[in-house]
Amino acid sequence: MRKTILKVEHQVSPFRKQKKVAAYARVSVESERMQHSLSAQVSYYSGFIQKNPEWEYAGVYADYGISGTGMAKRDAFNRMIAAAEVGKIDIILTKAIQRFARNTVDLLNTVRHLKDIGVEVWFEKENIHTLSGEGELMLTILASFAQEESRSISENIKWRVQKRFQQGMPPAKFFIYGYRWEGDKLVIVPEEAAVVRRIYQNFLDGKSRVETRRELAAKGIKTRHGNNWGDPSIKQVLTNITYTGNLLLQKTYIEDPITKRERKNRGEKPQYFVENTHEAIIDQETFDYVKKEMARRCQLGPFANKSLHTTCFTGKIKCGICGKSYVSSKRKYKGRHIGYWGCTSHKYKGRNCGAKGTIPQIVLERECAAVLGLQNFDKNIFLEKVDTITVPEYHVMIFNMKDGRKIVRHWKSTANKESWTEKLKDRQRVWMKRYRMSGKSEQYSAFTDRILCVQCNICFKRCLDKRKNGKVAYWRCKLSGKSCKVPGIREEPLKQLAATVLGLPAFDDAAFRKQIDHIETGKTDELTFCFTDGRRKSCSWPPVKTGNC
Repeated sequence: MRKTILKVEHQVSPFRKQKKVAAYARVSVESERMQHSLSAQVSYYSGFIQKNPEWEYAGVYADYGISGTGMAKRDAFNRMIAAAEVGKIDIILTKAIQRFARNTVDLLNTVRHLKDIGVEVWFEKENIHTLSGEGELMLTILASFAQEESRSISENIKWRVQKRFQQGMPPAKFFIYGYRWEGDKLVIVPEEAAVVRRIYQNFLDGKSRVETRRELAAKGIKTRHGNNWGDPSIKQVLTNITYTGNLLLQKTYIEDPITKRERKNRGEKPQYFVENTHEAIIDQETFDYVKKEMARRCQLGPFANKSLHTTCFTGKIKCGICGKSYVSSKRKYKGRHIGYWGCTSHKYKGRNCGAKGTIPQIVLERECAAVLGLQNFDKNIFLEKVDTITVPEYHVMIFNMKDGRKIVRHWKSTANKESWTEKLKDRQRVWMKRYRMSGKSEQYSAFTDRILCVQCNICFKRCLDKRKNGKVAYWRCKLSGKSCKVPGIREEPLKQLAATVLGLPAFDDAAFRKQIDHIETGKTDELTFCFTDGRRKSCSWPPVKTGNC
């Protein structure tokens, strides 16, 4: 058989699918000139894309006044990448590499991600198309130049800032509560300056920042932005030397021009102290005293803060996992409060170090007394002999003694049992009796705890007796069948008798509770109704047909 080979020709559609094309523009400086530049870029790219018949216009994304060294704050850029990921963009046009990104790592990661999803980036100035063979190589080289250019610009800006520092001038007009800028000069705002002086005076009077914060909140005094004063804001006021009429320049510095990470200047860079630059709100002597006092209180720790409830254990118990101190708290158990100690990290959402459980105050005192060889806990001896207590895990405490010894204690919590004293039990019994008699719960009858057996001095309890026609309720002494011979009382006849005693046509639960304190029994032929006003009324039992009382 002869072999036949046929060439199959595919017919190409005369209509080519349009490419979805978008453009990206950015300026990093907020100024009128740069705003005009951005508008010109947007206008140019809109017209350029729409004139090409093979392209479909997918928009122009523009960031104004945003640095190119990072991506997090570039909203338009991130929206464009999101649109590309869902297939709304095939090609991205941009003027130059430095407009797209100055950070080499960010640039290459973004371009590679777009390449993986089939999106091409065109850099006009460098004439680079990222889907071409040599595109990434050229891009890597030129992006490095763009990043170094960013470093160079940053160094030039730092040099200009340093020159302003050396001339005693701040690099920009900064925000500070108590002052406003009028031209190049700081001017006092009287009502805000009064708040600043009040914060300093409270500190001089020995008040903590917490007390000051509460005082300002009670008076309705807000910050300039209308917020409540917080501890960091009050601390900033107390530590800002600008209130003395002087300026301390270069308190912070930028560690790296690419990451833009700001650091507090702790001697890494020179600082410049400029005297008498504006009118003072606080004198220098007061400011220096506050600075020394804050350092002293910092050394004392929580004992310096009068608003905190401190004990001999404050600052002594350390978490073996995160190293933070344990703090006290209280929980309600059966109507009483029990003290507990737990790691500070538990107080902050999302910062829990993983330390399990808490230590009851009763257990803590018991273990301390055992370690010190005492019958009862003594806080003075504890402070004299114990340095710290470390809690490496739940139910374990390591006592670090001041003589260098380490004593390990394994404990079990009996806090609830130990705190449940006879006095508290009696109080609970009284409360429970009142609750049962109050009628607040449908679980308890109006006769609950109100029928007293005078022979046993104990109350009757309600029982249910099974009969042919159903269950019948009756009341009998709790010692019935043991030592008590007083017969039981059927509930329905008792209700009828109680209604007769109260002068009612039918038994009323609320009226009975209000007027009758209790019923005494112990004699086979008599029940005594004791009223809340002190009256007593005896009736024969079982009642006669006339309801004789």
